[in-house]
Amino acid sequence: MADKMLQDKVIVVTGAGGGIGRDMALALAAEGARVMVNDIGTSTTGEGTDSGPASQVVDEIRAAGGQAAANTDSVADAASAARIVQCALDHFGRIDGVVNNAGILRDRFFHKMSQDEWDAVVKVHLYGSYYVSRAAANHFKEQESGAFVHMTSTSGLIGNFGQANYSAAKLGLVALSKSIALDMQKFQVRSNCIAPFAWSRMIGSIPTDTPEQQARVAKIQQMTPNKIAPLAVYLLSDAAREVNGQVFAVRNNEIFLMSQPRPLRSVHRSEGWTPASLAEHGIPALSASFVPMDRSADVFSWDPV
Repeated sequence: MADKMLQDKVIVVTGAGGGIGRDMALALAAEGARVMVNDIGTSTTGEGTDSGPASQVVDEIRAAGGQAAANTDSVADAASAARIVQCALDHFGRIDGVVNNAGILRDRFFHKMSQDEWDAVVKVHLYGSYYVSRAAANHFKEQESGAFVHMTSTSGLIGNFGQANYSAAKLGLVALSKSIALDMQKFQVRSNCIAPFAWSRMIGSIPTDTPEQQARVAKIQQMTPNKIAPLAVYLLSDAAREVNGQVFAVRNNEIFLMSQPRPLRSVHRSEGWTPASLAEHGIPALSASFVPMDRSADVFSWDPV
């Protein structure tokens, strides 16, 4: 019988106590991975701790015949994040992959956002992904193998209301992933991103006060977290050895390869530009190619399929 796709690989999944992280952890284990299930057990806004969610996922994996261990360290502190990777090494003797999935939300319109709301979200999503990735990077380099999967968002790739902190962190994560991919490709280390569409605890606070809001939530609820897992499994496997530095989105049964910034259009003036010539010629010539003020829902406007 052929080995499973991730047979005996050791994968760390942060924020794996519920939602998308849980489903990825279960799917990774089902494909033979030994999974370090990390979750600090906070609320969606980052308050409190609870070891229960991580332990419960470990119990589920073991009940299905898989191998897993729990960890409740925070990704938002460098020393704590390093313990997550060390925990995988202590339990399983190596590390082969990291899924940076841990996250919180503190949504607020920008003109009302506090420094604490900004710091908390950026610390978990962007700093946390850096801390965990950096802790794993030298191990990947030495063994000349390893894969990162970072969970980004169309809130950052495209835009959304009331999420400046989250959007900035998630788009920063795309740049982090690309930098890792470029710097570590010579060591056979890969880094890719997934922007997931799925109903989870983190977006369960969307208001449902109007028929329009209710319809929006009903549409999102069709997109279950388990739809994200197959792509994560694939990207962490040796079958994806040629896939590096890419950004994917998963929306129910659809998988998208997302664009990354490239020049759209150019204008040239041999004598150089002045503010006046920019106003008269340069910007009007470019304006037909301006990126519209879209939100994620404007671009992905059709029902999930």
